[in-house]
Amino acid sequence: MSETKIKLKEKDVAKIVEICGFFGNEPGELINVLHKCQGEFGYLPAEVQEVVSDNLNVALAKVYGVVTFYSFFTMKPKGKHPISICTGTACYVRGAENVMEEFEKELGIKQGETTADGKFSLSSLRCVGACGLAPVVLVGEKTYGRVAADGVKEILAEYEA
Repeated sequence: MSETKIKLKEKDVAKIVEICGFFGNEPGELINVLHKCQGEFGYLPAEVQEVVSDNLNVALAKVYGVVTFYSFFTMKPKGKHPISICTGTACYVRGAENVMEEFEKELGIKQGETTADGKFSLSSLRCVGACGLAPVVLVGEKTYGRVAADGVKEILAEYEA
């Protein structure tokens, strides 16, 4: 499922067990458990999914299916400053593709990757509901509107300090 095998620490396993217990170890709470686990660990590697599967008594394939179906979930660690570029219709027609290409060039990574220093990760999303500000870029929780390719360096500079 994941590219790199990680070894969960005992305290991490205990935290996952605690989260599952908080939701009564109910299989119907799978999405809530995954949300909480991703909030705790930042992502959902196969090893976390295995512990969730065992504790909720849900097939590992079902857990994996949920993680890969919903775009909110990720199996790869995100950077300290996750960057998401909206590629919904309004943003796309107003140049989101050029903005994405500029971020890729400046960061030296492709969409779906994280910089080697763990500072930035780059992804796209479908719509943030701010079409009047297209194209829109999110860095963490901060929204940038009407972003042009020549504004990418300025955005990144805010997070270089």
